[in-house]
Amino acid sequence: MEYATRMRRKLTDALAPERLDIQDDSGRHAGHGGAHPEGETHFHVTIVSAAFAGKSRVERQRLVYGLLAQEMAERVHALGLTTLTPEEAR
Repeated sequence: MEYATRMRRKLTDALAPERLDIQDDSGRHAGHGGAHPEGETHFHVTIVSAAFAGKSRVERQRLVYGLLAQEMAERVHALGLTTLTPEEAR
């Protein structure tokens, strides 16, 4: 299964996002540390979820990194995050 698909499933199941965009930026990092020729090593995730309400930016990021710990350990080298509540996304 593709890593983006795995990440989408985990984030959707845990955070019920109103918006979830997962962008594979691996092609822009060819030759950099952690890059694989097959891609799926560098991602940017934008997620809008009510689950982030009352949490700091760091707490939100820790939550997402915790959910995706397996993918980070296996293949994903870099993960950029934009984490917003629905109110912040308006």
